[in-house]
Amino acid sequence: MFENLSERLGQTLRNVSGRGRLTEDNIKDTLREVRMALLEADVALPVVKEFVGQVKERAVGTEVTKSLKPGQVFIKIVQSELEAVMGAANEKLNLATQPPAVVLMAGLQGAGKTTSVGKLAKYLTEREKKKVMVVSADIYRPAAIKQLETLADEVGVAFHPSTTEQKPVDIVEGAIAAARKQFYDVLLVDTAGRLHVDTDMMDEIKALHASVKPIETLFVVDAMTGQDAANTAKAFNDALPLTGVILTKADGDARGGAALSVRKITGKPIKFIGMGEKVDALEPFHPERIASRILGMGDVLSLIEEVERKVDKEKAQKLAKKVQKGKGFDLQDFKEQLEQMKNMGGMMGLMDKLPGMGAMGDKIKEQAGDKQFNQMEAIINSMTPAERARPDMIKGSRKRRIAAGSGTQIQDVNRLLKQFMQMQKMMKKMSGGGMKKMMRQMKGMMPPGGMGGGMFPPR
Repeated sequence: MFENLSERLGQTLRNVSGRGRLTEDNIKDTLREVRMALLEADVALPVVKEFVGQVKERAVGTEVTKSLKPGQVFIKIVQSELEAVMGAANEKLNLATQPPAVVLMAGLQGAGKTTSVGKLAKYLTEREKKKVMVVSADIYRPAAIKQLETLADEVGVAFHPSTTEQKPVDIVEGAIAAARKQFYDVLLVDTAGRLHVDTDMMDEIKALHASVKPIETLFVVDAMTGQDAANTAKAFNDALPLTGVILTKADGDARGGAALSVRKITGKPIKFIGMGEKVDALEPFHPERIASRILGMGDVLSLIEEVERKVDKEKAQKLAKKVQKGKGFDLQDFKEQLEQMKNMGGMMGLMDKLPGMGAMGDKIKEQAGDKQFNQMEAIINSMTPAERARPDMIKGSRKRRIAAGSGTQIQDVNRLLKQFMQMQKMMKKMSGGGMKKMMRQMKGMMPPGGMGGGMFPPR
């Protein structure tokens, strides 16, 4: 996510952090680079101008020149201005109304509206403990209605049926009545999308909005459309009283233009960010964490939250007890650890959130990529239960059989056994405090005060 912007800004800010003194001249050069980085990231021109103006005003002032570490202060200014552009903090959904709280989803066709309804339903059910119903008012695409029904079933929420013969207003009013009768907290409404903004579409959604009076009207937009995302959001905002934005497909957006433009151009907060195709790949949008990731400082807070949410506590405790009793850590345990990591978005998902990982070479990232995970799993799956329990018995002929069974080479099996041995040593060391120690180490990676001297070390 935002790799291009991160790389360009990282390089520019590394240069400035090595300077002992900042003058108006070298600030000017750095700002030119920052401007180019933002324009290349497809950030809207008015946003770039205002951003660079704000940074310049603060950088040329006493804030930087009187500092002992002017380079670091300059980076801090860039970080706080990035946060300001995207919004000061995460803004939650406002569901404080007589139930059901109606949330209307608007957007263009292909932006990921229906999928986002499913993801948001799962998020509200699991993390906000709400009783959720979904309904499709997209009467132009029977497939959209069926898709939402399938998603509702997958995430375990109620689906209110609708057909292409009904009018959108009638569908939603019927759903509100059903949700009220069955005591649902939230009703999520999927609306029809079009390939472009047109008058008929806007008139239809305006009439629907006026009739059902939703407490939240969210605009769903594809992050990969860059600057266009902000312009489309503005067109919708002019027609509808939007309350927020859901930015989808952000995992595929190497530039970051949409995230940096939408808030400024519409004045509406990005409330959620879609980070993949899975139904749990929807996260609240935290501007300060995204700014930190753009500047290569990682996002340890989100990583800790994810670990706490997705790690199977029962399995973790069982493993900790097993290791404490001296029974050791075997290959079956190793496989379960790999599965837990996959559940958290794989190695790449974890690495993106760790400080300093953004600057790593693609080759290193590739080596630690998810292909490796799948290969390791295949190798362990080709072993017998006895071999998993006693890895020291895996010698010559067994290695050949395991390599053949998993479609790998003997050196791949050797590499896995070596990685397993390293993990086994680490587990022995951690057996005292287990997960708590790991959490402390992760928290220790966070730059002090969200900003650290080690982020862009002088060259």
